[in-house]
Amino acid sequence: MTRYFPPQVTLRALLLLLLIALLPVPTVADPNSPPIKVATTIGMVADLVKQVGGERVVVDTLMGPGVDPHLYKPTAHDASRLASADVIFYSGLMLEGRMGDLFERLSSAGKKTYATSDSVDRSLLQQPAQFQGHYDPHIWFDVSMWAQTVPTIVKGLSEADPASKATFEKNGAALQAKLKEIHEWCRKKAEELPREKRILVTSHDAYNYFGRAYGFKVVGLQGVSTVSEAGLADMTALVDLIQKEKVKAIFVESSVNPAAIRRVAKDAGVSVGGELFSDAMGAPGAMREGFDTGTYEGMVKHNLTIIVEALR
Repeated sequence: MTRYFPPQVTLRALLLLLLIALLPVPTVADPNSPPIKVATTIGMVADLVKQVGGERVVVDTLMGPGVDPHLYKPTAHDASRLASADVIFYSGLMLEGRMGDLFERLSSAGKKTYATSDSVDRSLLQQPAQFQGHYDPHIWFDVSMWAQTVPTIVKGLSEADPASKATFEKNGAALQAKLKEIHEWCRKKAEELPREKRILVTSHDAYNYFGRAYGFKVVGLQGVSTVSEAGLADMTALVDLIQKEKVKAIFVESSVNPAAIRRVAKDAGVSVGGELFSDAMGAPGAMREGFDTGTYEGMVKHNLTIIVEALR
């Protein structure tokens, strides 16, 4: 399917457009007033915002299904979307690349802008060598870590809509309890697979937190970011590892070009176990394995289910 990509603008030009459009937004004081407008980058952030905000928020997500945030370049239309938002949430840890600089400048200019990862315990973050001294941003793959982003969302929404603070705090507490249950579900699901079979090979190295949380050895063809492409030597090394470890299946990702990993599968003589959702969720209501992959919970459970079944 051919995707349409709108004209792109430079971050400097986008920032200029935003600052021109950036006008003071009156504080919401009436819980019966219209919902606050929230802009988010990735679907995983948007899903949590919707659960915390409930009827008090209308969420606009810049990066939809199949969009790679590492490679995303903002468009002129994004400027108006961000400028019209009462509050902005993004993942942070350089997941959105250079857009992180844009969000920091918007925050300095007075826009309510929050990196949800700011409330995550820094001692839990990993710094892969190939990511040049930066943290691995894929924290949502450890559900217990992703739950730590909820306080930032509660704080951001409460500052944008003080009258609804109690509602946001109540919803946030319920969401954290729900995420704890999902984390335990994941641990039990992983235990269905013998530890020696828990070797996860994917298109790019996005599953390090997943591996640590649920007992998998994780190998990605590309590094933590998809900016650099895998070379022939990378493919050959991965084929050798798959054959040595007798891995039964490897996986493509919805937001990464599958050509390279499919070639590895062919050369290694193994099957492609299925498509995982890594840096983007599925379309709302898209059911796979009985799970709605357009939600964070559905995405997580879908991924682990097909991993366990394919490697079993």
